[in-house]
Amino acid sequence: MYLLKALVCGKNVNEGEEVHASVVRTGFASSEFVSGALLGFYVANGFIGEARQVFDEMPQPGLVLWTLMIQAYVCLTLSGEALELFQTMRRVGKMQDMVVVATVVSASGLLGDLGVAKTIHCFIKKSGVKVDEFVSSTLINTYGECGSLTNAYRFSQETAMKNTVVWNTIIHRSLEHNNLDLGKQLFDLMPERDVASWNSMIQRFANIGQYEKALALFHDMEISVFRPNTWTLLSTLSAWASHGALEAGSWIHSYVNNNDLNRDGSLDSSLIDLYSKCEDIGKAIQIFEESPKTIRKKQIRNGQIRF
Repeated sequence: MYLLKALVCGKNVNEGEEVHASVVRTGFASSEFVSGALLGFYVANGFIGEARQVFDEMPQPGLVLWTLMIQAYVCLTLSGEALELFQTMRRVGKMQDMVVVATVVSASGLLGDLGVAKTIHCFIKKSGVKVDEFVSSTLINTYGECGSLTNAYRFSQETAMKNTVVWNTIIHRSLEHNNLDLGKQLFDLMPERDVASWNSMIQRFANIGQYEKALALFHDMEISVFRPNTWTLLSTLSAWASHGALEAGSWIHSYVNNNDLNRDGSLDSSLIDLYSKCEDIGKAIQIFEESPKTIRKKQIRNGQIRF
């Protein structure tokens, strides 16, 4: 036990190797608890080869050790190795749980390989493993990263675990792939929305210059149980500044003032950027002069105001 505490609390690699040798010598290498501590020690110090050696020395590694080894590969962005070990795990008939599946889905996401994503999807369907919102949203994101909105949408419809996180993920991916119709359709179907749901829709329409739709959603958000937050305001101001949409931006500015949403001056930089890009320099200077001193320094440093 004292040796294990040294492994967990210390970072001395030489001591760790001595403990490892002692474990093998005394026959404790077959202990899942001891091997798990050793494996964790090597991974924490970046010695993935030695960690794999600990794993391979176990005659019959249990689910915990399989999971630890796969997680170690993912943490070190060795996604190919993680997926290979997962395939080995399946071949030897070791039952996978949700933690393993979540780890492997993360690995497939890092690889960005559509074939791998489909393989994991197929495994989930055939194995009957119950997945949580993390696994569901990660697989949807993986399909999105691989450029397959069709597969992302199909999986989102199949999964029983469809909470707000999962809804937001497929909506975000739909908007990212410029399928605004699908994104809006899913948004309208959501049983429950949160601030992120509203922000995704408003920001996307603002980014592509569809100001009327963005403002309509903004108004709808106002009368919902949620209110536009700082991120809502920052993203819309940034989008409208990029498009030179002075009228829409001025309306947001009035909304901010009427609702006293800029007490700390956190929106000043975005407002100055908006009016500068829309060539209303007088308004930009007025906001600058009314800004807190710390905000003014930042604006000068970023080149928003030049003297």
